[in-house]
Amino acid sequence: MTGDGKMRVLHHGEVVSEIPNEALTDDAPVYTRPLERWEPAVPREMPASIKLGEASDFAGGLRRLLASPNICGKRWVWQQYDHMVQTNTVEGPGAGDAGVIRIKGSQRALAMALDGNSRWCYLDPKLGAMHAVAEAARNVACSGATPVGATNCLNFGNPEKPHIMWQFSKVIDGITKACEELDVPITGGNVSFYNETLGEGIYPTPVMGIVGILDDVHKAVFPHFREPGRAVVLLRASEPGDITDAESEFGSSEYAKEILGTMWGFPPALELEREAALQKALIEIIGGGLVDSAHDCSEGGIAVTLAESAFTNGVGVRANLASLGLPPEFVLFGEDASRVVISCDRSKLSRIQQVAGKYRLFAEEIGETVSDQLEITLDGRVVVSSAVSELRDAFEGALEAALRAEPGALAES
Repeated sequence: MTGDGKMRVLHHGEVVSEIPNEALTDDAPVYTRPLERWEPAVPREMPASIKLGEASDFAGGLRRLLASPNICGKRWVWQQYDHMVQTNTVEGPGAGDAGVIRIKGSQRALAMALDGNSRWCYLDPKLGAMHAVAEAARNVACSGATPVGATNCLNFGNPEKPHIMWQFSKVIDGITKACEELDVPITGGNVSFYNETLGEGIYPTPVMGIVGILDDVHKAVFPHFREPGRAVVLLRASEPGDITDAESEFGSSEYAKEILGTMWGFPPALELEREAALQKALIEIIGGGLVDSAHDCSEGGIAVTLAESAFTNGVGVRANLASLGLPPEFVLFGEDASRVVISCDRSKLSRIQQVAGKYRLFAEEIGETVSDQLEITLDGRVVVSSAVSELRDAFEGALEAALRAEPGALAES
């Protein structure tokens, strides 16, 4: 890194290229194409045919979500590749919100995460892109690392079509806003256009990569519950029950897509200032050695988050949630932004709540870890009860089962 504002490329010690940074950024040529505002071909309000709150047991729905393509374990893929290069890997793929790699010869480590939700960007390109940045940064913060840089892989249809160019423009606006608010600069990236089949473009799909620095690798935190008898806490940016348009937002969830078989509405609301506060508080809490685990609450909502936290060590949870007048599906599987599930020694709970209060956040105790059982009660009524091992089998076996299935069976499904 130099301070003279120039990029130099040397070959065998000889300068072969020297260019002012401005020529590659602020002064770079601007490619202008016509833009045309576009609306997705889905309803913005919840369809009248959707009936919620009628089921009494949601364990089956949770298992289906855990086996769905966007949530299920990807071990069958990543185990085929070397993810322990030079034995620097502290947290590899599959288990954590972020991968963590030590820097040999120092106490430091790097944490890295990728995120993107093409369905959310289809419903609202700018807001969906903001979520991609926020969640990738939040995943890095869940390890205890401070996000310091971002890269991107932006995938779209034909930019010669004005509505596709509009999607692209809105995504760039969303990435810009989120990176500025979260103080994470873009260090590079790439764009892939003309991704179409029979003239139909793919969903706008920005994928964001965030890297963070952890000053002490020994303080790294991972998502899995460690042992029974620990307090389980929901750290969140918004006050419980403060949901502006729950029905509209629920239509963008994995539950709506996988269980209800439809989609409507908008992605969840995202307040970037509150998101930044959540990440700073989380880093401070982890740096103070106050938590056993931390797991971002995202696809599949809090029910999926609790289940995933139980898989590695077989330590489950008995959670008590309040409906606050909402249908059970919203509480269990809603994907409200800026939430993290943490577990801790109960003696440290008051200190965690103090830090949360300093950042104007909410740290609500929602349960306790137990042995090999996931039980969720809603307003005192059990709505999910399952052995952790059963949920883990659904999560781990779904992808391989789908990929190894006979073509005819896949076509029938």
